Amino acid sequence: MRRQWISLFILLLLLTGISTAVSAATYMPFPLYHREYSAGMVMKAGQTIHLFHSGTPDVRHEIHQNDILAVYRISPLCEVQAVGRIRVVSYVGETYLKGEVVDGEIRPDDVAKKGGVSCLVISAGFCGQLP
Repeated sequence: MRRQWISLFILLLLLTGISTAVSAATYMPFPLYHREYSAGMVMKAGQTIHLFHSGTPDVRHEIHQNDILAVYRISPLCEVQAVGRIRVVSYVGETYLKGEVVDGEIRPDDVAKKGGVSCLVISAGFCGQLP
């Protein structure tokens, strides 16, 4: 009988520890680096735009200054639609690109692609990089 209680107690400890570890790994966006934007924000030709990328060597190998990236919007039903193009102006830090909208109407959370590399449109800017 005592062994059953000890086994139950150990099981409860393990379950408690597992749920704590799962809670610690939950994704929550970190709001300090990216500027807030309104849901209706649209960037058009000539406007400056910032993109987030993984920072891996394949991004720097594939994307260069003055490259044109195709921009796509993914609907809640997973439909992909081309919405515009961006010209790369420069790299900013380890994981950001600065670009200029060439054509189309681009919104935050659109995806810019070139070859096998993708970047996420974050907004018109991010903290510390705006005038």
